[in-house]
Amino acid sequence: MKCPFCITDDTQVIDSRVNEQGNSIRRRRRCVACEKRFTTYEHIELTLPQVVKQDGKREEFHREKLLHSLTRALHKRPVPVEFIDQAVERIVIKILANGEREIYSRDLGEDVMQELKKLDKVAYIRFASVYRSFTDIADFNNAIKDLD
Repeated sequence: MKCPFCITDDTQVIDSRVNEQGNSIRRRRRCVACEKRFTTYEHIELTLPQVVKQDGKREEFHREKLLHSLTRALHKRPVPVEFIDQAVERIVIKILANGEREIYSRDLGEDVMQELKKLDKVAYIRFASVYRSFTDIADFNNAIKDLD
């Protein structure tokens, strides 16, 4: 870590403390060259991958869009908000654990369908009908058979 005063590379950590939430560390440092003290903060930085759309365009991953998709499929269904939030969290954790820099929207949609299948079968069919572009009753029948 460079000293902000004299730009020397040689600094020492005098004290380290974790914040109350446990998600950052405050470090007191001392420059060996000029003896001045300064504070640095260390935070966790999680980088979510880019979403590759079917047309090849790329966009940032937005947790809000994922939540909106699940909420819309579960509209007027008896599923508590906490369960929806937990499903979103499971999907995000899976994406982060994958460690890829890109995720295809198709794979993301499949993850949403798997979570909906666990939460509410009607919402699953609702989402699948739009996501897979059902064209006739046979598509609905096939999706319902997949639930069994």
